[in-house]
Amino acid sequence: MTATALPATTRVAIVGAGPTGLALAVTLAEAGVDFVVLDKLAEGANTSRAAVVHARTLEVLDTLGVTQELLLLGIPLQRFTVRDGGRVLARLGFGGLPTPYPFTLMVPQCDTEAALLARLRALGGDVHRPYEVASAVQDDDGVTLTTTTGQTLRAQYAVGADGMHSAVREAAGIGFTGSAYAQSFVLADVVMDWRPGAAEVSLNFHADGLVVVAPLPHGRYRVVAVVDEAPAAPGAGYVQALLDARSPGQARVHEVVWGSRFRVHHRVADHYRAGRLLLAGDAAHVHSPAGGQGMNTGIQDGYALGRAFAEDALDGYEPQRRPVAQRVVAFTDRMTRMATLRRRPARAARNAVLPLATRVPALRNRLVRELAELDYR
Repeated sequence: MTATALPATTRVAIVGAGPTGLALAVTLAEAGVDFVVLDKLAEGANTSRAAVVHARTLEVLDTLGVTQELLLLGIPLQRFTVRDGGRVLARLGFGGLPTPYPFTLMVPQCDTEAALLARLRALGGDVHRPYEVASAVQDDDGVTLTTTTGQTLRAQYAVGADGMHSAVREAAGIGFTGSAYAQSFVLADVVMDWRPGAAEVSLNFHADGLVVVAPLPHGRYRVVAVVDEAPAAPGAGYVQALLDARSPGQARVHEVVWGSRFRVHHRVADHYRAGRLLLAGDAAHVHSPAGGQGMNTGIQDGYALGRAFAEDALDGYEPQRRPVAQRVVAFTDRMTRMATLRRRPARAARNAVLPLATRVPALRNRLVRELAELDYR
């Protein structure tokens, strides 16, 4: 693919065209703020990856003119069930949430990105590909971005929406405090018969590790599991054995459509801004996939930063969004550690306490609102 020519200057350079960068770009386009989006990939990714869009994110995407398109593509779910083997420990419902979108929407990340990109193009914008940023040097008047192929772009500000290994964060000298989980995660989109059915997200505890099963469009299911060492390309036999061990008698796997593995960190950038360099999304925070919070928090970052640019209120961006990231990281870490308990007494205590706690309306509602990210408005 031949790279599209970069303009010489812009107000905001956005490095990274994932959901975070695209949400920022759409917000700026709607506000009439000049920007350029660069991405190192020749085309957008076409795999499902993050597949959960929560209520607060649907509210934000509605503001950006994207939610109705996603509702046509995804599966709305109102129930989140926690099990240990065949025993139901808790059922959490999204139906009573104070939002126009009282559910979680299961939709592949590639569809979310495509909807955001279509909206961006409808507003007259686009993504410049493939451009990988090699350096970002700031001075009193702006930032000079240089790509690996020698092109330069002069911007008043640059935003790193370029993921965990952010070139912008590195250029800014901002620390990324935290650590990694010892275990790895396996992720697979499968065609299977699943006894609990396609009306819920199912979180399954087991001494060997957590398994999450959630329905996807086109009759597929997303399986995410904590394992000691995940295979590079999990096949149907591997996923079947995993589910047989941790959810016996519940699944019959027919096909793995797509699979991957990853290791997970829990980290938050020490700052979201260093002069004219700013961070959003995975460049600013990474954490466990428990609860499906990552892409949601990033999209909300992009929207908040876009509004900060539009309203000339950049000083308020970090105080608004960094505490949210700290809260999300802490929440998902607690969920992950609770779900991966291996000692029998600790598991027994968890399984005794959780059903009692989630029967208390105030505690149940607080947990559901936290999952939906509605308290981050």
